[in-house]
Amino acid sequence: MLTEQVSQKLAELHEQSAALVAVYDPDDRLRYANAAFRASYYVEPDETPLWSDLMRRNWQLGRGAIITHPDIDAWLASAIARRGKLQRRAFEADLIDGRWLWVVETILPDGWMLYIATDITELRTEERELRQLRDFATRASQTDELTDISNRRHMWFMLENLLNGAHVSQSRGGCLCLFDLDFFKQINDRFGHQAGDLVLVDFARTVQQTIRLRDGFGRIGGEEFMLIMPDTSIIHAKTIIERVFAAIHKRRPIPDDPEFTYTFSAGLTQIRADDTPQSAYSRADQALYQAKNEGRDCLILAA
Repeated sequence: MLTEQVSQKLAELHEQSAALVAVYDPDDRLRYANAAFRASYYVEPDETPLWSDLMRRNWQLGRGAIITHPDIDAWLASAIARRGKLQRRAFEADLIDGRWLWVVETILPDGWMLYIATDITELRTEERELRQLRDFATRASQTDELTDISNRRHMWFMLENLLNGAHVSQSRGGCLCLFDLDFFKQINDRFGHQAGDLVLVDFARTVQQTIRLRDGFGRIGGEEFMLIMPDTSIIHAKTIIERVFAAIHKRRPIPDDPEFTYTFSAGLTQIRADDTPQSAYSRADQALYQAKNEGRDCLILAA
């Protein structure tokens, strides 16, 4: 146990450190930030913004981190697909003011995150460019090109991590859900493929805003999506999926037809101790198939 004096000195050192230090809670809300972090990301001492809101605000004002993507929602979707999924993650970040940061995120099993960033601007430029190209290639290989969420490869990687106990939750348990948009071909035939793309993006954004940071969510092909919910009971997972249903029923994603709505079907399974990625996926897929056969717009739990 830290003594009161050591705790006080640790707080003073964090506040005076040139390194950027911050702590986020499991909902990705900023709960502590030292002076260096507040100055770099323009956070008032009494503010506790969500990470996504902080990034969006600074992007709109042209300050903080460099975000070159013209669509902030797409950038956030891509970033959230990787954020909070590993026990430790290190990456580089550029700031508008010209600084180059080396960022390390450390996450506890309950979802609390420690963020520490150090200024590495003086490192050799050519090495920096090589690492940036490498990081860009890694992100591209994990990201669905249309929706900017995780792709099939990244989802399979996260599922394997969960089954191997390498997920941030340090749990090998949880739930797996598969989604399939109902009558999607008819949407494309009626409105065109551009409208179909709007529906896919709308579904991706809506689900991502409904689930937790620790959950893995991605598009695994066509109109099919996967949701991984670590350390989650089947009852809790069912509640999460019901929230997704409620959110999607309110969506009107096609501007030319404000009355248009769409639905989806879902198959949910509890991950078992002896599961492989293939066996867990197969059970969820069978439940999804049953949901499609039983009228769609519903959730079926795997036996």
